[in-house]
Amino acid sequence: MSEALPGYTVAITGGVAAGKSAVTRRFANLGIDVLDADLAARDVVEPGSDGLQALVAAFGEDILGSDGRLDRPAMRRRVFADPAARQTLESIVHPRIRRWMLERAGHVTSPYYLLVVPLLAENIERYRWVKRILVVDAPEAVQLARLALRDGIDETLARRMLANQATRADRLALADDVIDNEGDERALDHTVAELHRRYLALATADRQAS
Repeated sequence: MSEALPGYTVAITGGVAAGKSAVTRRFANLGIDVLDADLAARDVVEPGSDGLQALVAAFGEDILGSDGRLDRPAMRRRVFADPAARQTLESIVHPRIRRWMLERAGHVTSPYYLLVVPLLAENIERYRWVKRILVVDAPEAVQLARLALRDGIDETLARRMLANQATRADRLALADDVIDNEGDERALDHTVAELHRRYLALATADRQAS
């Protein structure tokens, strides 16, 4: 995203299966608007979309399931085995994700909002304008276990997925705030409530200063 979104924006990121969704759900339950790149990535390749048409043109009809939707597991296996295929996928999907974010940012109503960007560290130059960065962190062993449970994939693919992302150290180096999400999900309630109070105060101060 080459231009800043309006309002007080907190970017949230983390490695695959670190638990970003569990965190963002809690912020949403507190009335905070969430713009999620993963949701955008699904929306921009829905059946009938120009995004899906572009993917079919690039990769062929075999990327579609029997329902006409993108076969995500098949696409995942393909792009994580072939860097060139991944670059092609990203060149098609990422600009559409950015447009999706821009269109929706003008309609947020909460005092601050979350911009969920899993690949923030890989694309940080596009997001230097965000007010704050929150990293959801978990050890690699925890990520691998969650991936196997969540996606039903083998360890080889899980490790390949992790290897194709920025390192844990790279993400943590960007962080203004860190949530350790190694343990029980219920521990997130207190942590998110504390961060929510902090972000409300920061957003209020930012508005008063502008």
